[in-house]
Amino acid sequence: MSNESCSEKSQLKYTLLTGATGLLGEYLLRDLLLKGIRVAVLVRPTKKMTVTRRIEEILLRWERDLRVALPRPVILSGCLTSRNCGLTNAQIDWLRSSCERVLHNAAVLTFVGVDRAREPWVTNVGGTQNVLNLCRETGVSDLHYVSTAYVCGERKGLIGENQLDVGQGFRNDYERSKFEAECHVRECSWLEEPTIYRPAVISGDSETGYTSTYHGLYLYLRLIAMLVPRVPADENGIRHTPIRLPMSGGEPRNVVPVDWVAKVITRLLTTTEARGNTFHISPDVPLTPRQVVEYCYSYFNSEGVIYCADQPADRDEVSEFEREFLQNIQMYQAYDRSDPIFDRTNLLRFAGDIPCPEIDEQLLHRYLDFGERDRWGKRRKNAAPHLDPAEVRTTLPRPEADPEAYASSGWSTLTIDSSGPPLPPFEIGLDLHGPWGGQWHIVGNGGNRMKVRPGLPLKADVPILHIPLVELMNHFDDLERPLHQYFKNVAAFDDGRWCLPLVSSLRQSLTATQ
Repeated sequence: MSNESCSEKSQLKYTLLTGATGLLGEYLLRDLLLKGIRVAVLVRPTKKMTVTRRIEEILLRWERDLRVALPRPVILSGCLTSRNCGLTNAQIDWLRSSCERVLHNAAVLTFVGVDRAREPWVTNVGGTQNVLNLCRETGVSDLHYVSTAYVCGERKGLIGENQLDVGQGFRNDYERSKFEAECHVRECSWLEEPTIYRPAVISGDSETGYTSTYHGLYLYLRLIAMLVPRVPADENGIRHTPIRLPMSGGEPRNVVPVDWVAKVITRLLTTTEARGNTFHISPDVPLTPRQVVEYCYSYFNSEGVIYCADQPADRDEVSEFEREFLQNIQMYQAYDRSDPIFDRTNLLRFAGDIPCPEIDEQLLHRYLDFGERDRWGKRRKNAAPHLDPAEVRTTLPRPEADPEAYASSGWSTLTIDSSGPPLPPFEIGLDLHGPWGGQWHIVGNGGNRMKVRPGLPLKADVPILHIPLVELMNHFDDLERPLHQYFKNVAAFDDGRWCLPLVSSLRQSLTATQ
């Protein structure tokens, strides 16, 4: 096979994304799909939602914000902490034939682990090892791993991108677990040189303020939002909330908006020359505690913070406000004094033209606005996206004969209800965008049966129908408009004889939903 044909086939293969339902994962999924990359996601079902529903809710939100119909990824139901990531043999076979790289983004932010049989060890170390084993099982050698800049632990000064184990100590089990996981990735013998992404502290969307998690910076924002409004304002509308902080206020904090992190990783993932490097994804301009406090206090029209630096405050005289504040930030006090300087040589080389948005007063107020509207995570968790029946009229085209085989990414059979002449052999792909769409590979061997499985064909000469599912449904009532006009490379199907039987069979498999 020529280099050109190898490259074409590579572009047709899938990227397996883990952690798609987390904050960064939501943005990575969006940006990869918008980039035209074929994506498969490994998702764990919850007690309340199927894997399809979990991904669909994320994409429905993106479609509402972007006003576009997005492609759907291939969804693999599994569990990161199980052997083979909980995948069936059919799913593993599909990955073996269809997947060219893995973007391992899944992790848990648990600071203290009771023992190594619990979090964060189970997911961050054990889950990563399971992903590595899955790569070996499926023959995938191109691994992109989302680590953290804080694998540097308690080190100070300039942290090199290529540095990892220099005998450093760690402030918590999260840092240590991510360090161990990155070590496993680097030592893996069946991978090519892995690509490592080390984000700093991730905050919300720089344009909308959106976040789905309230760790890191949000601990302080939420705490201030809860405590400060309790204090009555004086006659001038000012709240007096005196508190002594054991810092100068000028200590740098490496905080980066999630949309920028996702944009950078997507760029690096799709840049061949960037493969095998390590990238510190840290800000152009660090944030300081003084800025956070000033921006929050301007938002709530309050005052009273005193920076004590190395002078311990007399804690015998502590207000209730001060006591409650200090008690609630104990988990992050190890980060109060300093933040390292992260070398960004590789980052600037390959993504230096993507500036990191500065977290200024306007942006931090945007974060506070969103947090208040979201009730700091309580409102969103109780609300599901609204599905407009006028827009979303169908659910997934699911072969009725063998749903279990279909769900496991194996081939299933559709029976064609056709009273006309036998259908000639054909092979097509369906890329149905928008709500409850999906991607399928359909092969007709002649007669009245055809085989179908998730995922688009891997051959460049196979025609693919790219169309929103809603628009496809509209054609069910207007079959005089031939669907094959939407296909690429339709020379073999100019007569359109495959169209009516296919649509007829899909009509039977598509069921109405509200």
